[in-house]
Amino acid sequence: MTVMEFFGCTFIAFGPPFAMFYYTIAHDPIRIIILIASAFFWLLSLLLSSIWWAIVTPLKETLVFAVVSSVIFQEVMRFLVYLLLTKAEGGLKRVTETNTSLVDNKHVLAYVSGLGFGIMSGAFALINILADSVGPGTVGLRRDGDSPMFFVTSAITTLCFILLHSCWNVTFYAGVDRRNYGLIAIVFVSHLVASLLTLLNKNHLYWVSILPNYFNLILSAWFAFRVAGGRLKLEDIRRTGLPPVTLNVAD
Repeated sequence: MTVMEFFGCTFIAFGPPFAMFYYTIAHDPIRIIILIASAFFWLLSLLLSSIWWAIVTPLKETLVFAVVSSVIFQEVMRFLVYLLLTKAEGGLKRVTETNTSLVDNKHVLAYVSGLGFGIMSGAFALINILADSVGPGTVGLRRDGDSPMFFVTSAITTLCFILLHSCWNVTFYAGVDRRNYGLIAIVFVSHLVASLLTLLNKNHLYWVSILPNYFNLILSAWFAFRVAGGRLKLEDIRRTGLPPVTLNVAD
């Protein structure tokens, strides 16, 4: 039973991201390199936030301080990845002469690096929990009033944050490109709210954090869709009842 729980939670959290990786990234070695580089920068944000947490001794026991610091360092690293990709744009164009869509469309770069950011974030958020789920005797978690939904909730939340990072990256990069600081602020506030909502889990208020975060994901996906050039044709929706989508990949 514990093994079933382990694989179930693993597939919930990493199944959709793995499908995204397989169908959109795995066929292109340059995209794989960018994904790995972005994941490394997320690790740097974790290292820096840990050092900062250790330095500010009076606030060590304050979870809000740790969460806010972590969000700030992650957003700084997101910006540094953007600068790195911008500086490397010329080299990427020379390397990808047979497939210029990667560098011609910066939204693709943003998506790839965002997925790398999210996968590494999800791995660190869930790996220890998955290790504990194997046992012995973890199904149910009745000790000390722990909820039997803890593992499933952790997997669902991890999936949400992986997808959020992919959406946030597209919006953030578009905001920096266009000098639209409103888009950058939206990403930061969305990230901060999503992270702070997870603090409710310590009181077993799982659905109070999950439902708003998935609503946050829908809004973030919509912003990413729009800044990437996506449009819904309302007149076709009225006529057919189906929402045709157009996407300007050269935007």
